[in-house]
Amino acid sequence: MFNDYYKGKKILVTGGSGSIGKKIVRELIKYDIESIRVLDNNETELFNLDNELNSSKVKIYIGDIKDDQRLKTVFKDIDIVFHAAAYKHVPLCEYNPLDAVKTNVLGTQNVIDMAILSDVKKVILISTDKAVNPSNVMGATKFLAERLMIASNINSDEYGTKFSCVRFGNVLNSRGSVIPLFKNQLMHGGPITLTDEDMTRFIMSIQQAAKLILQAGFLSKGGEIFILKMPAFKLSDLVDAMVEYYAPQYGYDKDDIEVEIIGKRPGEQLYEELITPDEILKVYDNGDLFIIRDELNEDHEDFVYNSNEIDHLSKEEIKEILIKMDKIEV
Repeated sequence: MFNDYYKGKKILVTGGSGSIGKKIVRELIKYDIESIRVLDNNETELFNLDNELNSSKVKIYIGDIKDDQRLKTVFKDIDIVFHAAAYKHVPLCEYNPLDAVKTNVLGTQNVIDMAILSDVKKVILISTDKAVNPSNVMGATKFLAERLMIASNINSDEYGTKFSCVRFGNVLNSRGSVIPLFKNQLMHGGPITLTDEDMTRFIMSIQQAAKLILQAGFLSKGGEIFILKMPAFKLSDLVDAMVEYYAPQYGYDKDDIEVEIIGKRPGEQLYEELITPDEILKVYDNGDLFIIRDELNEDHEDFVYNSNEIDHLSKEEIKEILIKMDKIEV
């Protein structure tokens, strides 16, 4: 299905050296695409990715989405843009709000403008659950990025550029996420720093994230927000599962690992939401996906989709996910 759609396409991935961006590139290269351009401002990670893939189809571009002049070259003759470039760390955005706005909001507008000027067919924004009823700078900037992306369809005619969004939960083992942090702390015998025992989060694998993005690119007609149906977990249960699973691997007794409660970091929420009450009225069930469209669904069902209200994974289920994750990495 995907291969037929992406066959012969010229694709650009912004933020292509990040965890999600790299996975998108690795997945796309499996298809019969014409070329993939990878844009990022991280020179070292781009160099490593280029050496790893060693493909004539992959073209590396050092640059920044804040630089609209640079984008003119990168966007030329592109069919589809997967826009993953963003500042994503909540505390850093709290302390550097203007820079977060410049990249996540103004940078996204640059991507939109250049896509329209370059006659790109589709643009897919990679967003986050923190954009729903945002309580921190990062979430607020991603909320605005979503609004900019969806609103751009108003000025797009039948043959113009189509803009859509993909809204994620927490991506397992992505760069800067809690699992690499906890693993590193366990390697050194602890303590594990837990923000709050009652904190809950949605969870998805990098493989699921990449599949959702490619599915969105395939399904997008403009104006949609695509959301994977995903489970949630308590952060304290994740800590317990990781201690039980990893401590013996690193030569420690699980009972000797201490957990230190450090409190919420600046801007953090106790739970996350993926769909607002207003959006529930416009949700369409697409099997493994929810699709939010800018039209009322007369057959919609009322439900709450936040990480506190849905059933949580058990410690054993989390441990199974960790085992599967390690097998995939190997």
